[in-house]
Amino acid sequence: MNEVPTPVNENRLPYQQRCGFVALVGAPNAGKSTLLNQIVGTKVSIVSPKVQTTRTRVRGIVMTDDAQLVFVDTPGIFAPKRRLDRAMVKAAWNGANDADLVVLVIDAGAGITEEVRAIVDQLKNQSSKAILALNKVDKVADKEKLLRLSQDLFAEEVFTDVFMISAKKGQGTQDLVNFLADKMPDGPWMFPEDDVSDMPLRLLAAEITREKLYYQLQQELPYSATVETELWEERKDGSVKLEQTIFVEREGQKAIILGKGGKRIKALGSDARKELEAIFERRVHLFLFVKVRENWGDDPNRFAMWGLDPNA
Repeated sequence: MNEVPTPVNENRLPYQQRCGFVALVGAPNAGKSTLLNQIVGTKVSIVSPKVQTTRTRVRGIVMTDDAQLVFVDTPGIFAPKRRLDRAMVKAAWNGANDADLVVLVIDAGAGITEEVRAIVDQLKNQSSKAILALNKVDKVADKEKLLRLSQDLFAEEVFTDVFMISAKKGQGTQDLVNFLADKMPDGPWMFPEDDVSDMPLRLLAAEITREKLYYQLQQELPYSATVETELWEERKDGSVKLEQTIFVEREGQKAIILGKGGKRIKALGSDARKELEAIFERRVHLFLFVKVRENWGDDPNRFAMWGLDPNA
């Protein structure tokens, strides 16, 4: 009886392990975090309507047969103004430079914005190659526009391949993952098979609460807020007690978060708790506090917590 050949690449042994890093780069709100969560299958990176939500490099781990892909969701690349901005942009480019493959995620509806142009020019200056992922294609009715956009970007001679995707709906994302897995270098897996991220749970919990903070307050609160998990206490019944502090820079911002009679922070805590329980698959007792810490965005300790360089 004839054996069915194992579907592997030429010159590759069957079931040989492969592992590599894939950096997701792009302008703010291109959909990088949504894409990462979609392909990982659970939330590992927060998403909000506000730009520049991701502050540090978030790793999501995906297994496909013999390949382990470590996706790095980088902060959006933009023109930095503050110290924190500069550190975020530097982290994004470091993530790209350290990766085996780079995927530039572009909002297909927005097209080639100034920020996209700057990223493409930087890739050209570094003689770097990338894979193009045109995201949110489900929102573009004119398919000829997508074709023209793809052709215009390919003319830059930066991209090797293009994928039309909708990160939110999962359209085309598995094709992208399969393509990337096939390109991973031979080598042992870096993480256990059932891991989905290397982000510490305390930090993930803080990020989930920060996401809810942005969703609830929208334009009322600027980026002068951060969240830290100051207590993680395991309980005998299997639940966990979390104490988190929301740091703001001014008393007025503290009043906005608390809301009249504390209603807003109660609603914030309820939303965050529900999502934390869904992610951790256990009961969560969440206690939120708000404190004023002026100029926290210049505090080196905050940068170290996010893996950012305060001297960027």
